[in-house]
Amino acid sequence: MDHYMPWTTDIIVSALRSGLRILLIVIITLLIHRAIRTLSRRLAQFISRQEYDAESVKRAETLSIVIRHTLSVVVFLVATITVLSELGIQIGPVLAAAGIAGIAVGFGAQSLIKDVINGFFILANDQIRVGDVIQAAGKSGSVEQVSLKMTVLRDIAGNVHFIPNGAIDIVTNMTKEYSRYVADIGITYSQDMDRAVEIIASVDEALRADAEYGSDILERIEIQGLDRFADSSVIIRARITTSPGQQWRIGREFNRRLKIAFDEKGIEFPFPTRTVYQVRGEN
Repeated sequence: MDHYMPWTTDIIVSALRSGLRILLIVIITLLIHRAIRTLSRRLAQFISRQEYDAESVKRAETLSIVIRHTLSVVVFLVATITVLSELGIQIGPVLAAAGIAGIAVGFGAQSLIKDVINGFFILANDQIRVGDVIQAAGKSGSVEQVSLKMTVLRDIAGNVHFIPNGAIDIVTNMTKEYSRYVADIGITYSQDMDRAVEIIASVDEALRADAEYGSDILERIEIQGLDRFADSSVIIRARITTSPGQQWRIGREFNRRLKIAFDEKGIEFPFPTRTVYQVRGEN
């Protein structure tokens, strides 16, 4: 029995060493994962401090999320392979089998591959950032999360839409760099159009002078003139350039003030009318 004791002791010592190495790998992996989260967060803060605008903040947050997720997957994959090696499992055959299985699964996971490839180009071209308001795949809302596989939107009613990136062929970003509110203002045919334009400009001037709204208005209102003739009105088109995502708030306040100003100055908004002609019969 004494003959087998050294062999048994060697196994125990080897197992303890392997266990300690595996424990060390797990600890290092967790520390690296934590460091990745910290560094990605600091990267976002650094970019935000360098640029000092909302667009940079959104870009930094999006990059932070993608970098954190990608590096975490890589770290855990390397840790798993290292642990398997410590357990005495040959990595070569495992990787070869995984490659064959990956080819087989790839034929059934073409949509996943399409999602990832499309997501990569969306992020590379800076089409979508966290916080943007977009329209994509027939849905619209604020971007809450964007990754290589999926984009998550929350609409104005609070509904959350999970959109695979492979389903996104056209992205309409309504809050990239700046936004615009387009106002089609109708007045009756009997009104003085030049006077109406002067009132519109004065309302814009007062709105820009208001501390609550002026900081989000980037330019003087652009009054493009008489846009078209409608059934009971002429349409004056104007547009206001605002900070990203502020066009709706500014537009609602502009409309409220314009209604009050038109009422005070006697400018009539159109309402549906109908003219009836009476045809007299022959005597």
